[in-house]
Amino acid sequence: MTEQDLAGYTVKQRDPVCTTYRGREVCGMPPPSSGGIAVAATLGMLEHFPMSDYKPDRVDLNGGHPSVTGVHLISEAERLAYADRDRYVADTDFVPLPGGSPETLLDGAYLTGRAALISRGHTMGVAAPGDFAPPMTIPPAPEHGTSQISVIDRFGNAASLTTTIESAFGSFHMVDGFLLNNQLTDFSAEPTSVEGTPIPNRVQPGKRPRSTMAPTLVFDKAGPQRGPLYAVLGSPGGSVIIQFVVKTLVGIMDWNLDPQQAVSMIDFGAANTPVTNVGGEHPLVDTVANGDRDQLVEGLRALGHQVSLADQSSGLSALVRTSPGWIGGADPRREGLVLGDAG
Repeated sequence: MTEQDLAGYTVKQRDPVCTTYRGREVCGMPPPSSGGIAVAATLGMLEHFPMSDYKPDRVDLNGGHPSVTGVHLISEAERLAYADRDRYVADTDFVPLPGGSPETLLDGAYLTGRAALISRGHTMGVAAPGDFAPPMTIPPAPEHGTSQISVIDRFGNAASLTTTIESAFGSFHMVDGFLLNNQLTDFSAEPTSVEGTPIPNRVQPGKRPRSTMAPTLVFDKAGPQRGPLYAVLGSPGGSVIIQFVVKTLVGIMDWNLDPQQAVSMIDFGAANTPVTNVGGEHPLVDTVANGDRDQLVEGLRALGHQVSLADQSSGLSALVRTSPGWIGGADPRREGLVLGDAG
């Protein structure tokens, strides 16, 4: 990297990725982040299932205990979304999306076909991506240096901001009080797949690395028009951010949880591997005997899921509009707080 590289860097304004879900409009971050597309694709598949029938039971301040069917369907939809995300999404200045825009991966007929691949009786394990191009694979990487802020002011201005230095302490270099990031690790470590096909997220000069950030704004729909803002949310968590955000959106819009319950709820979901995550750090998850006594874990394993009870690192924050006013939720897994000003 040279001084000329830095001098030539420019900020780019890009259109958000928006889709409808349960009568509302959900808008997220476009490429080079994969979060907006993957969240929208997951929701597009889940809209084919009566998710409100699969609410958590024993709902309390921590969100209750998710149902086996609810977790299964969300995890399967995420596998399919991650499969497309892994193969096709990168910096669109270098690698165009299929069809040249997110609409191809989010097309209603396409997602209907993807949803039809979901079996209620058994996990698919690993999903195949849609057939738009030769195979490409990109391994995920963990992160420890991302923060999320969800905010709205008294004038109605709102922002969902996910900011990262990638791993803890970034590049370990501080300049004028700020740690520099090591965002290079968001590129694929290998330039080509095992078949020899160039990986979209490979390192190239001037290229922006792919992210999984999924800051999200949800709006009411007023006929064909965008209505008032309904919710603001997002999370840190590296490649698992998509799962955290989907869990919270379904919790709020399908399961009628308040924002604190939705973010506090057990973290669950899957990337495109046979492993399904169930956050073992949660007080409602019984991790004794590797989860064999937990109803959710037991039910998922009966459907063929390989369940991981590793602690999850979500740091969700969410704001939701109610008739009395805005209410919020901050993830107890990190140091977030809900703050408000009546003025």
